[in-house]
Amino acid sequence: MVSLIFVIVLSYLAGSIPTAIIVSKILMKDDIRNHGSGNAGATNVFRVMGWKPALFVVLVDVGKGVAAVLFISKLALGNPHLSFILVQIFAGVAAIIGHIWTIFAEFRGGKGMGTAFGVLVSLATWPTLIALVVWLILLFSTRIVSVGSLSAGIVFPVALFLQKRFFDPDVPTALLVLGICLGVLVFITHRSNIRRLLKGEENRFGSKKREKKG
Repeated sequence: MVSLIFVIVLSYLAGSIPTAIIVSKILMKDDIRNHGSGNAGATNVFRVMGWKPALFVVLVDVGKGVAAVLFISKLALGNPHLSFILVQIFAGVAAIIGHIWTIFAEFRGGKGMGTAFGVLVSLATWPTLIALVVWLILLFSTRIVSVGSLSAGIVFPVALFLQKRFFDPDVPTALLVLGICLGVLVFITHRSNIRRLLKGEENRFGSKKREKKG
């Protein structure tokens, strides 16, 4: 049990690395949360700073999720009380929580999409890639990032359920539960986006930057 707690804590700390904030303070000498939408994520970095810093943020944030599931989780190998897939799920969830509520930045991080993608692509590759395709289609058709993210949050658990039902009955039920919970979490972390969508005020991909948080 000690090793599992250590994995959870280490995964949380890895997820808590505030990539967007670090990049903005290095390049802008300011906190990204003081600009654009006020979110410490890759989308806001892209809007305020451009695609190169945003790409770096995405890669690191995805890497945090991958590292938690594929590497940090192995520190609990041999735990007789839990299956390894459960250890990986705990590690992944801890990394996502760390990204959203980072201990290194007053518990105000990003929305967790990049880190969640790293976690899910490591645990359930095909459903995650299907959700990614949906995200890309909606991103480029609507030019609204949140529309793609919200849709992907629905598509992933549905695709995972279909995989378990028709193609691979060995898909762990715990993984399906994780998919549903993360789908709900996407909607929770995108509350402000949903409000703007309902008002027709959501930012569009490629729209003019807003220098300060409104």
